Amino acid sequence: MMKELTCIECPKGCRITVELTDGAVTSVKGNDCPRGRKYAESEVVCPMRVLTTTVRCSSGEMVSVKTDKPVKKAELFELMKKINGKIVDAPIKTGQIIIENITEGINLISTCNIE
Repeated sequence: MMKELTCIECPKGCRITVELTDGAVTSVKGNDCPRGRKYAESEVVCPMRVLTTTVRCSSGEMVSVKTDKPVKKAELFELMKKINGKIVDAPIKTGQIIIENITEGINLISTCNIE
């Protein structure tokens, strides 16, 4: 099976072709750098994303948050279920853990300050 991707690791946007056999990567072509190869292999086997969203503060404000590491793309909706309904109290500082260990040692952290 062949899959074609556009690499998003840098502004070049290399067109990468990945060949899979029995779910394993057997060939990667078209990447101009090692980062493109790593991206392509991950994207076809287990895509990862940083989840960004908001959490309500008890004052009514919205706090922007993100995972501190990429999470499996397949888990995004399940993680949103954990986040929905979460209410935090001010003050909130950038980088503060909002939900510890939301999945596999990954934390949900604030990306802004709320006084």
